[in-house]
Amino acid sequence: MNNTRTRAIFAGAAAASLLLVGCSGGGSEDKTAARSEGKVKLEFWSWTEGIESQVKVWNKAHPETQVTFSQQAGDTVYQKLRAAVKAGNAPCLSKMDGMNLASFAADGLLTDITKTAAPYQAKYAEAAWNAVNPGGTTFGIPLGSSPLFTAYRADLFQKYGVQAPTTWDELIAAGKKARMKNKNVKVFNMAGEDPSTLVDLSWQAGAQWYKVADDHWEIGFTSPAALKAGDIVQQLIDNDLASNASYADPGVFKTWDLGKTILMTTSTWQLPIYNTNFPKSKGKWQLADAPVFDTAKPQTSSNFDTTAVLKGCKNPDRAAEFAAWLSSSKESLTALTDPASKSGLFPAVADPSPYVGKIIPAEMFNGKSDGAKVITTAASRVGTQWQYGPDYAPMYAEMQKQWGQVIKKDLTVKDMLTHMQKWTLDDLKGKGIKAAAAG
Repeated sequence: MNNTRTRAIFAGAAAASLLLVGCSGGGSEDKTAARSEGKVKLEFWSWTEGIESQVKVWNKAHPETQVTFSQQAGDTVYQKLRAAVKAGNAPCLSKMDGMNLASFAADGLLTDITKTAAPYQAKYAEAAWNAVNPGGTTFGIPLGSSPLFTAYRADLFQKYGVQAPTTWDELIAAGKKARMKNKNVKVFNMAGEDPSTLVDLSWQAGAQWYKVADDHWEIGFTSPAALKAGDIVQQLIDNDLASNASYADPGVFKTWDLGKTILMTTSTWQLPIYNTNFPKSKGKWQLADAPVFDTAKPQTSSNFDTTAVLKGCKNPDRAAEFAAWLSSSKESLTALTDPASKSGLFPAVADPSPYVGKIIPAEMFNGKSDGAKVITTAASRVGTQWQYGPDYAPMYAEMQKQWGQVIKKDLTVKDMLTHMQKWTLDDLKGKGIKAAAAG
């Protein structure tokens, strides 16, 4: 999505509220970008390791803006945040993933910082800014990204006579060929509780499940691009090319470490995890670009973490200033991208190249590919059309229920997407949010 065009259409918070929250009203409005005066204290919630030490660095250098850090558990934080906002004692800032930021904004639980945040936008990749800017209104600052690339068992690819796939069609073909050599091997993994593969492929195919259009959201789960992505998933299932190891199972790593599954799409935060959980296959893996749909216009996907500004924050300008320093300053990023910090953070900045090399555990890979180039390329290919809609989080929960049936072959991917199209339209309209099917 083109941010400039979107901002021109939805310049005011009132217009944006039509997209996000219908008639219910939004969070606090960013009426001015003027800097607040005097000494300020901000509370910040996060569950990322290494962040607290950076807060201390900030506090030492910025006596006028002191940040109190509160360590949280990621699995319960969103429920706690909702309760805190309603009780009027929420922190000023909290880490938040992109889909929850959109849902919190839709529920009126965040502060509009569009004007305050504008000077920081150029620091970040366009796709990262989209994650904090649902519907054209900014509610936070990008924190980190997870651009997708491929890791594969180079030794087993050679054994089975297949090459690293550059397209999803090639991945299907490689999976079939490998199974001809070993009927028990899988080329991919899709857990029954995790529809992220479909999200990634839809993003990469150029689909837009949610799209801003004039004064409403267009919903496109059954668009040609979305169905194209769904077809690849269906082929993986129909041809038994994917294992179904659950990410909730501590033994999930064995499917790759023992060579039962020979390829994965992955990202930077996962690399240290593999380094400690792949004892038998360490040194046998190789990095490569993620498969794409169109090699002439290669596009991939990424999850995004953000630092959201909660409703009730009395100093959103100072909050944005700190959040931008945390995720874009050389001082902070140099520390957070060091494996010793254990943050797993990959920058969401426009140029992440200075921070790439040291995050790759060399002993994990065979050294026959330029890992830094693979990761930098992945970051540069993230599609900018993807938008988190106002009910993305509950939509994803509904999709998870459907996904389990898809993996069991009780439901086709197309049927699931058809269901999600109707469910999302009904859900948005039930919330008073204007929505229509994509044309």
